[in-house]
Amino acid sequence: MSGKNSSFAADLAGAIDAPAAQPARPARLTTGVLAGRSNRLADLASGSLVNRAVELVDPARCRMWPGHNRDYAALSEDRCRDLIESLKAQGKQEMPALVRRLQGDPSHDFEVISGARRHWSISWLRSHNYADFRFLIEIRDLSDEEAFRLSDLENRAREDISDYERARDYLRALTHYYNGKQGAMAERLNVSDSWMSRYLDLARLPSSILNAFVSPHDLGIKHVTMLKPLLKPDDRRARVEQAASELAAKREKGEGGATSPRDVIRYLTASADTPKKSGAPKKSGVSDVIATEAGTPVLRVERQTRKAVTLTLLLRDGATRADAQAALATLLDRHWPSG
Repeated sequence: MSGKNSSFAADLAGAIDAPAAQPARPARLTTGVLAGRSNRLADLASGSLVNRAVELVDPARCRMWPGHNRDYAALSEDRCRDLIESLKAQGKQEMPALVRRLQGDPSHDFEVISGARRHWSISWLRSHNYADFRFLIEIRDLSDEEAFRLSDLENRAREDISDYERARDYLRALTHYYNGKQGAMAERLNVSDSWMSRYLDLARLPSSILNAFVSPHDLGIKHVTMLKPLLKPDDRRARVEQAASELAAKREKGEGGATSPRDVIRYLTASADTPKKSGAPKKSGVSDVIATEAGTPVLRVERQTRKAVTLTLLLRDGATRADAQAALATLLDRHWPSG
C-alpha cells in the first residue's frame, strides 16, 4: 500500500474508533457534581443559602424562652381552641415552632422562641388521648436580640396575641437589647416612634389601674389614649387609682360593676375630676349626680328649668335596675311630689 493510501487508511480507522475512545465524559460529570457540592457548602458558609433543621420532638423537652412575648401562663383550652381543632383536623402540626438548642439543661433540649400556642396545644392534645402528636420545631442559631425581633415579626400580625402581651415584651426588650433607646428600637423593628410609644405607654400603666379591668389582656393600644390623660396631675391620678381599687374590690366581692374596657374607662374618667362647685344652690336641691348609698353613679341631672328636668341614665357605671328605679323615685319625689 502506498504511503498516501496508508495515511488515508489510518485516518479512516481513527475516525471509526473515535467515539469509543471517550472515557473522559464521566470524569467531567463527577467533577461537576463535586464542584456543585463544594459551591453549596460555600453558600452555606457565607449565609447566602440557609440549611435549617426541622424535627419532631416531645414538647416536654422544650421550655419557653424567658423573652417570649406571649403570656404562656394565660393560655388555656378556650384561648387555644381554634388551634386545637385545626391540629385534630389535620392530624399534625403544619407550621414548625422556632427554637434554639440548649446546653447544660438535663430536663430540656430546646428553647421555644416563637410558637407558645403550638407548644401548649400539642402538650394539651398529648395529655387528652392524642399521645401520638409530636411538636414540630425548626432549629435556629440566634442571639437574644435576633430571637426577639424574629418572635415579634412572626407574632405582630396575629390576632390571638393581646396588645398587652406585646406591650410588655417591648418594654422588657427596650432595656435588655436597646439600652432604653426607644428610637433605636423602633428603627430596628421598622416601626414608627409614635406606634412604639403607644405600646410602651400601655406596658407602663400602673397595676392599680390594670386591676380595674377584668383582664389586662382586654386592653388595646386604642385605650391608652383615653387612660393616659387620667394620670396627671398627681391629685387626679390619686382619685382615678382610688376609683379603680374600689371597682376591683366590688367585682371581687361579686357586687357587679363595669366589666368591658370601655365602661371601666368611663367609670374612671367620671372619677378623675373633683365635682364642680355651683355658684348658688339650685332651687330643687338636687345634686348633679344621683348615686347609691355605696357611691355608684346612677343618673346625672344635665339641666333643670321651671318646666323640665333633663337627665342621663348612667347605664354602664355599675348600678342595677333596682338602683335606677330608686334614683328615679327620688328624683320624682323632689320635682313631682305626690298629691
